Amino acid sequence: MIVVSDTTPLISLMKTGHLDILQSYFGEIQIPKAVFAELTSNPRFAEEAEQIRHCSFINVVTVDDAKSVVLIRRATGLDLGESEAIVLSDSLHADLLLMDEAKGREVAEQMGIKIMGTIGLLLASYQAGILTANEIKDCVEILRNSGRYIGEKYLQILLERIDNNG
Repeated sequence: MIVVSDTTPLISLMKTGHLDILQSYFGEIQIPKAVFAELTSNPRFAEEAEQIRHCSFINVVTVDDAKSVVLIRRATGLDLGESEAIVLSDSLHADLLLMDEAKGREVAEQMGIKIMGTIGLLLASYQAGILTANEIKDCVEILRNSGRYIGEKYLQILLERIDNNG
């Protein structure tokens, strides 16, 4: 399975201490160089940057189609990381793109790319037995307390599914 990730799901999983669920669930993740740069360039997040640099299941990939990246950026206003993640997903014929930003998700979906966000990752991890219902609830609390936006609709679906099954 080929999985590409944008920046936000990786940040969210690092904040919750569960970046490893990506390896448990998918094995390997591809990220474009722009996403790697976003994750490692801010000196305020040196610890997180080191975690990404030494993460054995994250592969940094060069996006060869720079023209498509520029075109998507100009046409949509998406940032470089989101644009590269979409182009990389398309060029690799990825099975899944991990992305949270609504506008980027919309663009990717219009291109026929399958999307999963952080909430979907948490639910999939619960369903696969990687995380418990209580761990999911802790993750949601951590994300809320750290200022991460969580769409209420998706949050309710997540909580209903783990409460009904857990």
